[in-house]
Amino acid sequence: MKVLLAHQNLPGQYLHLARTLAANPGNEVVFLTQKQGAGLPGVRTLIYRPHRAITDKQHHYLRGMEADVLNGQAVARVALELRETGFLPDLIVGHNGWGEIWYLKDVFPRAPLVGYFEFFYRLTGADVGFDPAHPTVFDDGPRLRTKNIGNLLGLNTADWGQCPTLWQWSSYPDIFRPKLKVIHEGIDTRVVVPNAAMHLQIPGTGVSVAAGDEVVTYVARNLEPYRGFPNFMRSLTIVLSQRPQARVLIVGGDEVSYGLRLPGGQTYRQQILDELGEDLDLSRVHFLGRVPYSVFLKILQVSRVHVYLTYPFVLSWSMLEAMAAGCLVVGSRTAPVEEVIRDEENGLLVDFFNHGEIADHVVAALESARAFANIRVNARQTIIDRYDLETNCLPAQLRFLDEARQSGPRI
Repeated sequence: MKVLLAHQNLPGQYLHLARTLAANPGNEVVFLTQKQGAGLPGVRTLIYRPHRAITDKQHHYLRGMEADVLNGQAVARVALELRETGFLPDLIVGHNGWGEIWYLKDVFPRAPLVGYFEFFYRLTGADVGFDPAHPTVFDDGPRLRTKNIGNLLGLNTADWGQCPTLWQWSSYPDIFRPKLKVIHEGIDTRVVVPNAAMHLQIPGTGVSVAAGDEVVTYVARNLEPYRGFPNFMRSLTIVLSQRPQARVLIVGGDEVSYGLRLPGGQTYRQQILDELGEDLDLSRVHFLGRVPYSVFLKILQVSRVHVYLTYPFVLSWSMLEAMAAGCLVVGSRTAPVEEVIRDEENGLLVDFFNHGEIADHVVAALESARAFANIRVNARQTIIDRYDLETNCLPAQLRFLDEARQSGPRI
């Protein structure tokens, strides 16, 4: 079988899938991406580049759309060259988020296409308007309708689609849901495991911590309001004052993945540090930036309590990995966290905005690890039962792709 994969940041959601497909000697796997210097064994990587930047003074509704169209065009050009070499895929699989799959059916009309769909933007019931600090304005409605052009183009192009969680699937209009299947890409619970003997020297310091120590962890791609970073930091003024032995390990960059950027290049980290001032003991708060995956796993394995907060938006892998590592997760009472965490059974749920409640739960966890031992066990078992890569998610993905290939193009 010939498979064409597309994701701007190889491998994205397709790490395990691409590896598995490439391991079959009967398959030929080609991956289209913008990321240079990356690759997977047995996978042929082709780089695409938009031929220009977006137009100056572009209408703000359309900036992202123009960037995605340029991506789609660049992917199509590489795909045309690929077709000229004789490569005709039996199946196309790609993420819809950056326009990469929009024009592939114009190059390979007979190949069934399975898109990855994360979120359909809406004015109510999700991220927009959730935070009182950013109330909705009239412009949000038209802006979001326009932003969904990319979703609609992808849904019109793809024969089938994959969504990672039930709540994210439910964000899509009823008319499109029958073609979308809920399958998470999976957590490798053979790699992500608890380790009661783990010791970690905190990067950039001479300080070491071990499993069982009073270690609070927080992980996000970037430190920003969408992932509750300011509320988490406010909770630390209470936690550190009540637990003099506690240390905090924070993983994440200073860019903005979601939501508004601050003016003048200011970061949300600096903004909250300015707000908290001397109320926060920074000698015990360690900002680690982005770390290698091996270090990330060690951070989870030494964690006494892991805090995961999010607007109602896409669910982070890190929360599921924390649970697989046996962490006690203090999570926000928001979708789709509540799809996974059951309060006081496999984690603890808190009000996203109530930093005092967040602090109370963290302090309780630091006071007594034994009191929450069963919750930690249940957290890992939840991931094994519902999100395990080898026994659940990867087989489901492979079955889904085989069904898509056999049924052929629907559009």
